Amino acid sequence: MASSKEYLKFILEQLAELDEITFRAMMGEYIIYYRGKIVGGIYDDRLLVKPIKSAISYMPTATYELPYDGAKEMLLVEDVDSKEFLTGLFNAMYDELPAPKPKKKK
Repeated sequence: MASSKEYLKFILEQLAELDEITFRAMMGEYIIYYRGKIVGGIYDDRLLVKPIKSAISYMPTATYELPYDGAKEMLLVEDVDSKEFLTGLFNAMYDELPAPKPKKKK
């Protein structure tokens, strides 16, 4: 099942206080970037983030879910109604996220 543009819009509005939140549509779902780094994505109208130490510490009771068959488990963000929670989570995760890969030159 693909994610709705309405849910994407809602999540982007919740993250509006952060600079450089971008997304990329991919096979009916959306990858979410914060300042160029992949934080997670929207899958089946669920916000899932990478299960890195800072995210696990920020959400110690979060459940692990699969974004799609064959993928690695990610953390389900349940408190999407709180702008403060979401911006805090993304800020907590930023330094631990890997740097974006350089683009290949053609």
